[in-house]
Amino acid sequence: MERVTLSDDVSLSRIVYGMWRLGDDADTSPAHVEAKIESCLAQGITTMDQADIYGGYMAEEILGAALRAAPALKDRIEIVTKCGIVAPVGRHEAARVKYYDTGRAHITQSVEDSLRLMGIETIDLLLIHRPDPLMDHHETGATLDDLVASGKVRSVGVSNFRPWDWELLQSAMTTRLVTNQIEISVLAHHPFTNGDIAFLQRHGIPPMAWSPLAGGALFTPENKAIHDRLAAIAARHDSDVTSLVVAWLLAHPARIMPVMGTNSLDRIAQFGAAAKINIDRQTWYEIYTIVLGHEVA
Repeated sequence: MERVTLSDDVSLSRIVYGMWRLGDDADTSPAHVEAKIESCLAQGITTMDQADIYGGYMAEEILGAALRAAPALKDRIEIVTKCGIVAPVGRHEAARVKYYDTGRAHITQSVEDSLRLMGIETIDLLLIHRPDPLMDHHETGATLDDLVASGKVRSVGVSNFRPWDWELLQSAMTTRLVTNQIEISVLAHHPFTNGDIAFLQRHGIPPMAWSPLAGGALFTPENKAIHDRLAAIAARHDSDVTSLVVAWLLAHPARIMPVMGTNSLDRIAQFGAAAKINIDRQTWYEIYTIVLGHEVA
């Protein structure tokens, strides 16, 4: 599995295992979570994507139980987690409204909670989960710098930021932001043309892609025509639609890192198949044309 270097201290596997559905599984036992991680590791997928809010603020704890049961796993994986969303569930059930908090106290406490719940000493990559309209970029930036300096966090980045949000936060930091995790898929392809990908490429920042399978929308009846045309292309590569559309992202020169989320061991075992598909330029545009609904100008 190819790796992407984000900083002197952090490199991630090109395909990432997204754990946002970890708490939705009927089996959240440490042994079952360990089996998921081992399946990823067998394919060279070493990066686990978390967030404090996942599973109603329970997913990190579920992962932590697995790491305590099999502590050797800690040295074989990288952990990405996010903070900044406060929803009235779990430990924040007293909140009157869902809101964002990028203040020093909240970010610092979130990091402490994540370290404790996952039973780790350092977070490999911490992301601010959403742009905060009330963000004091000097406070947020200084907090992230301090967390890196403390050794509790190795690298920092953002999620769902637009270029101007990125530049505002980066302007108040000495530490370099290393990634932006945004929605990218064959159905959510606007980042390729709205400036999001171009901005990251210009700065040499590899993006992470959440929901690279469009949240399952490719497999719904209303998208059957698109699915069937993609299936015909996948068949030419002795593959399936899932692997094809992930390979389409991997083929882009921005070095996109798809974040794949499922609780199925069978599906996890197939994550790496996408890396074996060669998408040439014409095939890339063939797929793009299908999802656009018309040829390019």
